[in-house]
Amino acid sequence: MKNHTEVTIFVLKGFTDKLELQTILFFLFLAIYFFTMMGNLVLVSLVIGDSRLHNPMYYFLSVLSSVDACFSSVITPNMLVHFMSKNKIISFLGCATQMFLAVTFGTTECFLLAAMAYDRYVAIYNPLLYSVSMSPRVYVPLIVASYVGGILHASIHTVATFSLSFCASNEIRHVFCDIPPLLAISCSDTHTNQLLLFYLVGSIEIVTILIVLISYGFILLAILKIHSAAGRRKVFSTCGSHLTGVSIYHGTILFTYVRPSSSYALDHDMIVSTFYTIVIPMLNPIIYSLRNKDVKEAMKRVFQKNWFID
Repeated sequence: MKNHTEVTIFVLKGFTDKLELQTILFFLFLAIYFFTMMGNLVLVSLVIGDSRLHNPMYYFLSVLSSVDACFSSVITPNMLVHFMSKNKIISFLGCATQMFLAVTFGTTECFLLAAMAYDRYVAIYNPLLYSVSMSPRVYVPLIVASYVGGILHASIHTVATFSLSFCASNEIRHVFCDIPPLLAISCSDTHTNQLLLFYLVGSIEIVTILIVLISYGFILLAILKIHSAAGRRKVFSTCGSHLTGVSIYHGTILFTYVRPSSSYALDHDMIVSTFYTIVIPMLNPIIYSLRNKDVKEAMKRVFQKNWFID
């Protein structure tokens, strides 16, 4: 690996240079971060504290909430500091660390969403064998594999990106250290990096989306065999939230990373990547709990226990 570290700091240009807009954005993203952490940590606490939620479906959901909380924490606090600071700088090592963690949690979420689809398939298609088919010996390795896959994917991109030379400019047109804007300011040949980005992210997307589609194909067959309207509604309620989360997340990933480098528009990409790294982690607790009867009842029990609400 060649040592191309001419640049020792980067400058994150962010959304705007106007102080008034930066102040508004500071309070907006502070509110988003507050609700993100509150929603995800409440969901994790409910799953840990309520024995009725001790099953693989909710274990996956609690892990997803943990990933979302970490994902947002990698990006948002640093962004908030930069909104209120004149020097929007980040060190070379800090930038590499931020990119590594962001890619790790982003990729882990892709694998987790696929694992959750498989879990729903097992629960609905073979409910009598669910406890056997989705025992700790199955769901724990799935969770671990999701994290390992995320770490490996992030390691490849971090090493490949920060082996490049950054001698022309250190100004990143983004709110955090993401791969496309870093490649855009490198004075090295980034062709190999562009191919890595396209094919690795594309492969992960194809594999995880196929797992989701195949799982829901079998779920649809199982739904057609359910004669009661109440039973169908329960299945649709459970699966609908997951499909919503999958569609929103994968849609933004595909738009941001899986397209020719010539079509990158960094300003638009900044908005889209901000959506999947900051807004989606806030929305996921709402998406997964709004129509979930078990989660709502668990939350009600917590309120009744602590605030004596009837």
